Amino acid sequence: MATKIRLQRHGKKGKPFYHVVVADARAPRDGKFIERIGSYNPNTNPATIILDFDRALAWVNNGAQPTDTARAILSYKGVLYKKHLQGGVKKGAFDEAKAEELFAAWTEGNDAKIEGKKSGLAQSKGEAKKAALAAEAKKKEEKAAAIAAKNAPVEEAAAEEAAEEAAEENTEETEG
Repeated sequence: MATKIRLQRHGKKGKPFYHVVVADARAPRDGKFIERIGSYNPNTNPATIILDFDRALAWVNNGAQPTDTARAILSYKGVLYKKHLQGGVKKGAFDEAKAEELFAAWTEGNDAKIEGKKSGLAQSKGEAKKAALAAEAKKKEEKAAAIAAKNAPVEEAAAEEAAEEAAEENTEETEG
C-alpha cells in the first residue's frame, strides 16, 4: 500500500488548521487516514507546528512519501535531516555519535533562528505601536490647534464688531 504524509484541512473558512496525517494515497484529502502524527497552524506568526518526531521519522524510513507542504514541515522540524544522517551512518561515512552531535548542533541553530524571529516580530510590533501612538498624538495636537484657531478668530471678530457698534453708537449720540 502506497502511503503519503499529508495535511488534512480543518477549521473554518479563511482560518485553516491542518492535521499532519499518514494516509493511503488513494484516500480522499480529508477522509480516512492511518495515523495522525501532528498539527500545523499557519494562522500564527511564526506558524505553529506540533509533530511527533519519532513517528514521523519511522514513517519516512518505512517509505511514506510526503506531499510538498508536508515535506517542508518535516524539513523544518528536522525529520528529513535526521533521515539523511542515518543514511550516512549506514554507509559508514560517520558513526552514530557524530550523527547525534551534528543533529544537536542543527537543532540549536534552528531553535535560535526561530527565537530570533519571534523576538524580532515582538520588537517590530512594539515599534509600530509606538509610532502609531506618536502619530495619533501629533494628529490630536493638530486638531486641537485647528479648533483653537477656528474659535479664536470668531471671538476676536465678535469683539471687533461689538467695538465698532459701540463706536457707531457713540458717534450717533455725539451727533444727535
